[in-house]
Parts: sequence; structure tokens; C-alpha cells
Amino acid sequence: MTDTKTVPATAANPDVAAATAQFLTPVALGLQGLAVNGKQAHWNVRGANFIAIHELLDSVVANAQAGADQAAERIVALGLPIDARVTTVAEKTPATAVPAGFTQWDALIRNVITDMDAVIADVQAAIDGLDEFDLTSQDIAIGIKETLEKDRWFLFAHLAE
Repeated sequence: MTDTKTVPATAANPDVAAATAQFLTPVALGLQGLAVNGKQAHWNVRGANFIAIHELLDSVVANAQAGADQAAERIVALGLPIDARVTTVAEKTPATAVPAGFTQWDALIRNVITDMDAVIADVQAAIDGLDEFDLTSQDIAIGIKETLEKDRWFLFAHLAE
């Protein structure tokens, strides 16, 4: 019988795991925050474009949750934990632009886009930083950015003239 030893991926290269966690943790936390705030916006949007924005925000939320899951799972796959509890997300992410109550659709879109731009900046930092450490993790960040920018475009199209 073969004796198989299972070791975490960090044992093979702890520097790669640490760098990945450094760059992808803010992405995962920011996306978790975007998902929560996107739902807040979804519930409180008002105005003539209600149904279109209401439904589009569900897609933004689903994509943010999927991206957060990808980023977090990459960190864990490399053998490190991630703390994405609600209290940690609130402490480690910038204040949201999404207000607490009912908001007209155009102002709410601007608020959500502001929140998205903060996450996109973290994703770009991850893309740039991971280039030296882990191309697989960088590829995950590139895919997340592609989806975020597409969702941003869909929202912005409602404001564009």
C-alpha cells in the first residue's frame, strides 16, 4: 500500500499563498460588501425604471457573490483561511455609497457604480500584484474584473445620454 501524505498547497510555496491572500482578500471582502449593498439597493429602488433596475441589481448581486466565492476559494485552495464574516467585511471595506432608505433609480445607480468602482480598483491591484506571484490567481481576478465591468456598463447605460 502506498503511503500518501496530504499537505496544504502552502507547504509547496508559502510565498505564493501569502501573496494571493494579500491581493485576493480585499477583492473577496469588497465583493461580499457589494452583494449586501446591491441587495439593499434592489429593495429600495424607486422611480420610472424600477423593474429594470430592480432585476438588474439581482444580477449584480449574484455576480458579486460568485466572484467573492472564486476569490475566497482560491485563497483556501492554497491552504490559507479567509475571514469574510459580516463584521469583517464591514470593518475592512470602504463605506458604501448606497443609502439606507428609498432612493430614486438614477441616484441609486450612481451610488452602486461608486461602490463597484471601489471594488474594481481592488481587483486591478490584484491583477497587477499577482502578475509576479501566481498567474492562476491573476486569471481569476481578470475574470472577476470582466464581469464587474460588464455589470457596471449595464447600470451606466441607464444614465448615459
